[in-house]
Formats: sequence, structure tokens, C-alpha cells
Amino acid sequence: MAYIPSRDLEPRVLAGDTRAIARLLSRAETGAAEAREALDAMFSHAGRAHVVGVPGVPGSGKSTLVARLAAAVRRGGRSVGIIAVDPSSPYSGGAILGDRVRMGELGGDPGVYVRSMATRGALGGLARGTLEAVDILDAAGFAMVIVETVGVGQDEVDVARAAHTTVVVSPPGLGDDIQAIKAGILEVADVHVVSKCDRPDANRLIADLKNILALGAETTFSGSMVAAVGNASGKVVSDPTFAWRPPVIATSAIRDQGVAEVLDAIDRHRAMLEQSREIDARRALIAERRLLSAGEGILRDQFERNREGKVAALVEQLKARALSPHMAATRLLREIAVGGGT
Repeated sequence: MAYIPSRDLEPRVLAGDTRAIARLLSRAETGAAEAREALDAMFSHAGRAHVVGVPGVPGSGKSTLVARLAAAVRRGGRSVGIIAVDPSSPYSGGAILGDRVRMGELGGDPGVYVRSMATRGALGGLARGTLEAVDILDAAGFAMVIVETVGVGQDEVDVARAAHTTVVVSPPGLGDDIQAIKAGILEVADVHVVSKCDRPDANRLIADLKNILALGAETTFSGSMVAAVGNASGKVVSDPTFAWRPPVIATSAIRDQGVAEVLDAIDRHRAMLEQSREIDARRALIAERRLLSAGEGILRDQFERNREGKVAALVEQLKARALSPHMAATRLLREIAVGGGT
């Protein structure tokens, strides 16, 4: 198959060509330098889709829920793109593709696009290139983009900085359920989903979550519980009129139970964000994260280019304890032309 330059893929992606989408997604995932101009263009075309993050602990049923949720979105006439961040294979470095296997029932629907991405050692539940993949699907015209993050538990809070609505999936049977999930990941939820609600121990988790949310309501437990709105000066202020209390929804995705309620909660949360103008604050936070993430990527690339030269020399001084890591890093940043390709 002939190679198509990334700049030539841009109009085809905007037209919804699935082959062009697949090719540009692959280049985003690998960080191909040739694709940089096209990926930057995708960002300028994006901004219309509602981005939904779905984190949760391993085995919580995220993939099954996402598949059912996508089917519900399609029944409503909207298109949906899914980015499933899978663990990397320890041998090939590629995605294990378990999520795509479980979402096979969505195949053949032109209004659904499913893509697995490998973490490739990235931390925080997102793969490198995930946010650019969101741009591509957004620019291609998908009304909703769902990002299902790799099951690493409470360290997945990165997805909350990349999504407009975060749906945290928690299964029963974790022992001390709340203790197992409360740190970090619990606080980022806009919607709580208790999966596998047909199990007898699900009611306890549902009750515990509702109790914690009730206790936290007066102290702004979730970042979205008090909406941010702009006043005449442009300063962000709190407006209790638009307070959002994350619902707790019991689901059994295999039985398709509770899925419609989850989609309704996502849509209601989006409406609240738009009515309160908190969507502007969220977009600003996402933009800040994108800026910092891009900067970190440029630094990593520069460090890699200088690995055999400046980095190696500094490592020798670190080994000899002649420099501290902070001093070495400061010197390295002074010596390399960051972003200059040296």
C-alpha cells in the first residue's frame, strides 16, 4: 500500500474517511515527526465533540460498559469514537487489543470508530498520543469521544484533565471497597458507576458511595460540584445555582441495565457545563494540560537525541556524585536547544 503523506490525509480525515483516520491515528501514536503539521491542523479543527473519560480499576467492566454506552449513543442518532488505552505487550510493545475484541459487536457500524492504543510505558492511564487521537476523532465529526483508560486504579486521574465528563467505574468485591478506590480517582468523578450490580455485595458499595458524596457535598467534594461561571470582569467565580452532585448509578452492562441512565447523566452533565459556562474553565484546564504535555514530549525527544552526547557525559558525573540530578538537569537544559532539533 502506497505511503500517503500526512498533509494529504487531513482533508480525508475531515471527510470521515476511516482509512485516513486509521493512518493518522497510527502516526499520532508513534509520534511520527512527518505528521506534526497534520496533527496540529487536527487540533484547530477539533473542539466540537463531548469527551468522556472512563477510568476504573482492572476487571471493573469498563469495556463492556463502554460498548453498551456506545450502542445507546448510536440509538440516539449520534456518532461515537472510542479510544481504548490498553496495556502494552511486554514483548512487542504494542496494545494487547483486549478491548477491541470485547467491543467486536460494534463492528460494521459506520457511526462507531474503535481504536486501541498501547500505553508504551506511559503513566497516568493515558498513552502518548491519546489526546491527539481525540483531536482526530473530534475533527472527523464524531459527536462523542470516549476514552477508556488502562486499568491502573487510582493513578488514572490524568483522564479527568483531558475529558469534559469523567465516569468512574467501580466494581463491588474489592474488600474494603471505599478504601480501595477513594484516593485520587474517587474525587475526579462526575458520574459514579457501580458495575456488576447483580452481585449481592453491590448494594453496600452503592450505599457507601452515596454516603461519602452526601458528606462531601458541603465541602465541594468533586471539582464539578460547584460550577464555575464568568462574571463581567472575566474572573471565574462559584455559582451554587449550577451545583452538580455526581450521581451513583448501578449497572449490569451484560444485561444492559443502567446504561441508559449513565448516558442521561453524561448528557445532563454536559448541559450543566454549558449552561453554567464551566465548560470554559474545563477547556482551559485541558488546554493547560496539553501545553505542559507537549512541552514534556519535546524535552523527552531532545533528551533522547542527546543521549549519546551531552546526557551520557552528565550521567558519568552523576555516577561520580560530582553533580546532583537537579544540577545535571539544569545544565542539560542550558546546553541543548529545546525544540531546535539538535
